[in-house]
Amino acid sequence: MLAVALTSGAIAFGAMKDGTAAPVATAAAVSPGLLSSGDIDSAITALQAHLRAQPRDFGSWATLGLAYVEQARTKGDPSRYPQAEKAFTKSLDLSAGNGQALAGRAALAAARHDFPGALKYADQVLKENPYNERALCTRIDALVELGRYDEALTAAETADTRRPGIPVFTRYAYVQELRGDVTTARRVLEQALASATAKGDIAYVATQLGQLAWNQGDHTTALTDYARALAADEDYLPALEGRAKAQAAHGQQTDAVKGLESVVAQYPLPGPLVELGELYEARGADGDRVKAADQYALVDAWTALARANGVNADLDTALAAADHGDKQAALRAAQAEWNRRETVHTADALAWALHVNGRDAEALPYARRATATGYRNASFLYHRGVIENATGDRKNARAHLTKALGLNPGFSPLGARTARAVLKSLEANQ
Repeated sequence: MLAVALTSGAIAFGAMKDGTAAPVATAAAVSPGLLSSGDIDSAITALQAHLRAQPRDFGSWATLGLAYVEQARTKGDPSRYPQAEKAFTKSLDLSAGNGQALAGRAALAAARHDFPGALKYADQVLKENPYNERALCTRIDALVELGRYDEALTAAETADTRRPGIPVFTRYAYVQELRGDVTTARRVLEQALASATAKGDIAYVATQLGQLAWNQGDHTTALTDYARALAADEDYLPALEGRAKAQAAHGQQTDAVKGLESVVAQYPLPGPLVELGELYEARGADGDRVKAADQYALVDAWTALARANGVNADLDTALAAADHGDKQAALRAAQAEWNRRETVHTADALAWALHVNGRDAEALPYARRATATGYRNASFLYHRGVIENATGDRKNARAHLTKALGLNPGFSPLGARTARAVLKSLEANQ
């Protein structure tokens, strides 16, 4: 059952979309695309037939590689990544240094969370063609995922002067959000949505607007934004996932559970699996606790499958295992990821992994680092508050837990409940 579920899922939820193919999430690491899974399957079949007849067509080999990357993301099949790598290698063997294949390799590296590699290949492409949209966007994504936020902003501004459009606008907005400028982020996304005409672009940008609103605790606006996305594409899974999270935060637990069950049945990725597991746990029944354990087991299975196909899954492991798995494994994964890239997300993951292993004094500097850019994230504030409480800093603990719940009181079914309990205890002991 695990194998069936994983091979029918999707690896890259919530990335950035460009005008030619569909992307990820978490943190916008991969240049996305707008092709539906059916279009991708048909395109791959056609490309394979063409290359049997014209095996020296290096451009089609590069296109096939990109189609495999896209298929891996939209179908949750990491085995496509080695196939993509072979296609890009074939393209480069036929035409050394061609920009199509190098840009594809950049996208593949980002999909596998090899962000130094993504940056290297993107820079190679841009050296020859400074206007290559895919390389411009992948460069922004790589810099973001390496924690080089000032450079990412400069890269986004450069891309905007060279190839303005939805792919660049959405990335620019995300960089601004990471810097704490939510107003600018929403304005840019609204402008991007106003310029969108393709259904895939509309669904993607509206979903990003929903996520931005949800992060700020504006669940009503988030639900409106997700409705806009689903009006364009009723099956757009990132919007379905986002709507379920907003419903949960809005008190619509039954609808939220039903929505996430539908999502993970098709795309069993770590994020929605953990979200569904926590909703089951929050209900508290014995049967729900068993269901929750099943979701967390699927995360482990997905991680193993991803790693077997060259995907760095340490951040996924750290985030899921810290609360719902092997705490020592969570710490090993978080430390390894921090050693590779120092971002607000890896700082938060390492802080929390250290906390759950009882090492709060070591955790505190990383919790502070996670909140240092101004990024408005209730989970980061919650983690910092809990860690401060554990180190005896009651004043700051109270301040950050209050801020977390004030920003987004429904940020996590279990985390928000714990935050309220700790805060109540702190207030009682003033």
